[in-house]
Amino acid sequence: MGYHLPGQLEDALRLIAAGKARIIAGGTDVYPGLGERPLSGEIVDVTRIEGLRGITRRDGTLRIGALTTWSDIVRAELPARFDGLKAAAREVGSIQIQNVATVAGNLCNASPAADGVPALLALDAVVEMAGPGGTRRLELADFITGVSRTALQPGELVTAVEVPLGAEGTRSAFLKLGARRYLVISIAMVAAVLAPDGKGRIASARVAVGACSPVAVRLKALEDALIGRPWAEAATIASEAHLAPLAAIDDVRGTAGYRREAALELVRRSLAACIEGTRT
Repeated sequence: MGYHLPGQLEDALRLIAAGKARIIAGGTDVYPGLGERPLSGEIVDVTRIEGLRGITRRDGTLRIGALTTWSDIVRAELPARFDGLKAAAREVGSIQIQNVATVAGNLCNASPAADGVPALLALDAVVEMAGPGGTRRLELADFITGVSRTALQPGELVTAVEVPLGAEGTRSAFLKLGARRYLVISIAMVAAVLAPDGKGRIASARVAVGACSPVAVRLKALEDALIGRPWAEAATIASEAHLAPLAAIDDVRGTAGYRREAALELVRRSLAACIEGTRT
């Protein structure tokens, strides 16, 4: 096994391009995935790369470095628009896991039950990647292509996630259903983001559902139905028809039918939390 600990992005990209290297950051998905097998092959530990950790604001955009941990998200001073993301961050395993698990790792693992994905999807997140061809960006909806599959090309590394700061007064929420309260894989989860128009109506809406399909999805028909409606009515508008984009899955945690029922209830509760302006 070859272990590499580059301090510069250019060095990491050179090592990744040289062969089939395994990228390690927090390792909270990599090590459980190994089971009883030892870690082998070429390992590129990216945790020392300068400039890939931290949260900055510029030109109306919040930039989250790839190595930013979920504890960093929880502790950050952010507008109410990001309350849903903070709530999702608190659901990523235990405190110990949140202290080392990275935002980019959660996306690159591409699990249907990745807690960070619906919250970032509802925030119109864009994934920034660096590779042999330079830097490119993809909307998160296009970055995750299936179970454990992403749009990363050979030799590429996620460097950041960028999110619009959005309009003043925007509210968000995140809710998750599991078999128990803590340290649980999601059966269903929902993130909602609502922005007011200043006249008591909804100017824009984003609603994303995770753990109910191979890939988290936005409910765009529901979003369209919410725009222009009175702010106070948001929680009453969602219906079963709005869940049509979900390809609900059956597994040991729940049936497809149960997931659909749970998702609809979580959608309504998430929208209710937004209109109440609850800080989570």
